[in-house]
Amino acid sequence: MCLYRILVVDDEEDLCEVIRFALETKGYAVDVAYSAEEALMKNLHEYHLLLLDIMMGEISGFKLARIIRSNPKTATTPIVFLSAKDTENDRLTAFNVGADDYITKPFSLREMAARIHAIISRVEQTKLAQPLLLFDKLKIDLSKKQVSIEEQEIQFTKKEFELLKLFMENKNRLFSREELLKRIWPDESFVLARTIDVNITRIRKKIGPYEKNIVTKLGLGYYFEG
Repeated sequence: MCLYRILVVDDEEDLCEVIRFALETKGYAVDVAYSAEEALMKNLHEYHLLLLDIMMGEISGFKLARIIRSNPKTATTPIVFLSAKDTENDRLTAFNVGADDYITKPFSLREMAARIHAIISRVEQTKLAQPLLLFDKLKIDLSKKQVSIEEQEIQFTKKEFELLKLFMENKNRLFSREELLKRIWPDESFVLARTIDVNITRIRKKIGPYEKNIVTKLGLGYYFEG
């Protein structure tokens, strides 16, 4: 299963499909939106990177980027602009509203894919370099593989630890049961979806005051709200 999801936002439908095909061949899961308004109807925090055009309808790519950056759930989501606008002012505006990269049209699909790979790799390496995962007084020490609340260690099984770690590394991102099974139990063919429910119940009991942060979306999966 693909680990990284990308949203392409551009009013040129043919270009969206070309980009989608090019990135899917690289192993990414790609969605498209043909306007900023359509993009804002999606759960943008679930994407690992956003590709935005600038000139689109009533809400421009620049305005969309400002909206994305003002939302705590998407404040750090990488943004790459794809645009025919290539003046210095356009580029400066893009970076001022929070862009991670700026690619001018027409562009090489191979170069675009390479830049996206570089950005996502950098973000993921930053996550790996972080020894602690924190949410209020709930802490995961990645080096010691310990979970604690107010510095009081809580005993977790290996699978419980991996589940909570995954949730806290990807706050507000929804994980389906199928994806959790493949991530946490990749080599165990006979694990049932019910196993996930049991582990989630145990984790909630152990983290006490933060149990409601693990949210169940009926029929869809789970996420850590933070």
